[in-house]
Amino acid sequence: MSKLDTLVADTLQTLRHIAAEYSPAVFASSLAAEDMVLTDLILRHGLPIGIFSLETGRLHKETLAMLDKVKERYGYDIALYKPQQDAVDQYVTQNGLNAFYDSVEMRRECCRIRKVEPLGRALAGNKAWITGQRRAQAATRSSLAVHEDDPAHLMDKFNPLADWSEQDVWDYLRANDVPVNALHAQGYPSIGCEPCTRAIEPGEDVRAGRWWWENPESKECGLHVVDGKLIRIKSVAA
Repeated sequence: MSKLDTLVADTLQTLRHIAAEYSPAVFASSLAAEDMVLTDLILRHGLPIGIFSLETGRLHKETLAMLDKVKERYGYDIALYKPQQDAVDQYVTQNGLNAFYDSVEMRRECCRIRKVEPLGRALAGNKAWITGQRRAQAATRSSLAVHEDDPAHLMDKFNPLADWSEQDVWDYLRANDVPVNALHAQGYPSIGCEPCTRAIEPGEDVRAGRWWWENPESKECGLHVVDGKLIRIKSVAA
């Protein structure tokens, strides 16, 4: 059995375990490469795991186009969670549309409004949630575990692709002809909101294009942070 076959088997086993023991569970998809691996595994194997995405109001058109690609390929409508419009309006009125460039605090507040608060609504009523995070993505994720305790949302959290490399992800996508975000072919290995994401140069870290004006240590949006610290408080054996 090849390395990829082993990774796929282990990941599928993890997903089936989640579906059986942590129902209801949901998968938070950014519609980027890693998340399309999990989307393909969940939908192709008919696993009872819901899939949602955070529609921040600032996504690339190529990212939004993935919703139709998933619908066409799998016959599945990914649920969308959007920010509260009054909170967006208040932020923009008080600080300006692109105030997130001014400081880490302003950027995190924008992320809180557009991503963190909608995430809380998306996770409500579930026992566990799933992400496409990998250890190799960034220094902030080097200690990522497959199964974690999430004290922010009082539930279990799973990162089934924690052990996967960038090459593993793309080997799977190509082998299974999985639809991918067109931005990946334009030098965007990691994709977030349009004004906060740029293409990277050869040799740069895969997340170098995310909030590129900040130090690497601050490059998390808050979805995986509690009180300024990454949620790595307690890892649980899967």
